[in-house]
Amino acid sequence: MTYIIAEPCVDLLDKSCIEECPVDCIYEGGRMLYIHPDECVDCGACEPVCPVEAIFYEDDVPEQWRDFYKANVEFFEDLGSPGGASKTGKIDKDHAFVAGLPPMGEKAEG
Repeated sequence: MTYIIAEPCVDLLDKSCIEECPVDCIYEGGRMLYIHPDECVDCGACEPVCPVEAIFYEDDVPEQWRDFYKANVEFFEDLGSPGGASKTGKIDKDHAFVAGLPPMGEKAEG
């Protein structure tokens, strides 16, 4: 079991959750943040600090955002388990599902 990040994070990338994560398992992609399912320890520290409520325990993801579970898991298929987001830095890619979404948030308006 793990936490996942859903649509409200796309094009926002607030990063408040990264500061709270005690195991450094929240990675930055091109358009959103991703939680590594094998590195997450299910502590839940990230969930309450997300200003747009984009983080959910995997069993609690709203139906309209179910595809984000798969996107979070598959994002790491090529990366494996790097062992920490801070040493990896920004990863200039996104899961194909996320990459195909229309622009969202403040960036889309401007």
